[in-house]
Amino acid sequence: MASEQQVLVPDIGDFHDVEVIEVLVAVGDTVRVDQTLITLESDKATMEIPSPVAGVVRSLAVALGDKLSEGSLIATLEVAAEAATTSAPAPAESPVAPPATASPAAAPPAVAPPAAAPPVAAEPAAIRSEARLQPAPIEPAGAAGPVAEAPRAGAPAAHASPSVRRLARELGVDLSRVSGSGPKHRVRTEDVQAFVKSALAAGAPASPLGLQVAPPPDIDFAKFGPIEVLELPRIRRLSGRNLHRAWVTIPHVTQFDEADVTELEGFRRSKSQDVDPKRAKLTLLAFLVKAAAVTLKEFPRFNSSLDRSGEALILKKYFHIGVAVDTENGLVVPVIRDADRKGLLGLAEELAELSRRARERKLRPEDLAGGCFSISSLGGIGGTAFTPIVNAPEVAILGVSRTQHKPVWIDGAFQPRLMLPLSLSYDHRVIDGAEAARFTTRLRAVLSDIRNLIL
Repeated sequence: MASEQQVLVPDIGDFHDVEVIEVLVAVGDTVRVDQTLITLESDKATMEIPSPVAGVVRSLAVALGDKLSEGSLIATLEVAAEAATTSAPAPAESPVAPPATASPAAAPPAVAPPAAAPPVAAEPAAIRSEARLQPAPIEPAGAAGPVAEAPRAGAPAAHASPSVRRLARELGVDLSRVSGSGPKHRVRTEDVQAFVKSALAAGAPASPLGLQVAPPPDIDFAKFGPIEVLELPRIRRLSGRNLHRAWVTIPHVTQFDEADVTELEGFRRSKSQDVDPKRAKLTLLAFLVKAAAVTLKEFPRFNSSLDRSGEALILKKYFHIGVAVDTENGLVVPVIRDADRKGLLGLAEELAELSRRARERKLRPEDLAGGCFSISSLGGIGGTAFTPIVNAPEVAILGVSRTQHKPVWIDGAFQPRLMLPLSLSYDHRVIDGAEAARFTTRLRAVLSDIRNLIL
């Protein structure tokens, strides 16, 4: 015998009044367990809300643009008696697709010509790679300043498809200000693009930082030869904006150093068999996370953030380390919480689990929030050094390149040693060069003698 069950918004963390950007079912549809019903988007994450049971949609309580919070009614399903469960579904996971570091705020996205703007299908949910407790974006001059205007009071709702609404959100366009050229004044993709071009041509005010950034030129590359237009994944677009904001608003300096990890590598190899290979591998990255936590305790300014005014420093008493993960859709920075309290084997297993979920696009918003310090390791690929971008609102990030055997002068003779290149980028408003050199010197000492990790 069938019964009706209400589907409510599950626990979505600290998010409230989150906008509905997609409704993926209709009344009368048959849904299966874990099938996505709606997609919510906040300023930090996009979350798919799945159905906790299988059944038939009898009524929908949401529409595009609605604001929902935990406990809000989504739909009523007719379910078979044996499938009926409690109306409090499990927390929804948010697959990573196009966020953070970051990881994880820049010039406006390039406006493609109308012919190159395909309709946006049901795009997978996205989490910002730099999903941190970040300060409000500061738009440089030339960004979409005149575009992102407040909606007009009493303005009629614009008629537009979900794909056009998505484009408008990404460009910061108030659709009520766009004149639609479609049937019954329906707003089309080219209408939004024309509005953005017009706003850019009108100019934008200077940013609070006094930056004068000219808008990018509109170049028709096709006149020079064959081209192919590839839409950037959402996570790459979002992380790109955050990285650009960090690059133009944070005075970056990078300190380079090398750590002798000969003994550490020998110890790692000897203990690799203690880790279940089906669950994880004891990699150098686990040692780096632990060493970073140890060093941060001795240098609290590196474990801080500037407040929004830029006049005070917030020192953190917890040690959450973000680790950059390379996925096919872009870079994401999941966070290892309380790294100072965890052993190397536990860190190795947690790193493997977070990396797996990142590549399968199953990270949750809370997996990306609250980081204090980030590590970007390119050692598995190559290179000798690089300049990582600080993952705001953090004030420092450690870049790691491939280890190399080098001759080192010890006790009157050259000896072959395994050396690890370190690249520490930091916010010069908070950290001076001398302090950065002391930090890398101490980190180098911690890595060179494994016993330092237990002190």
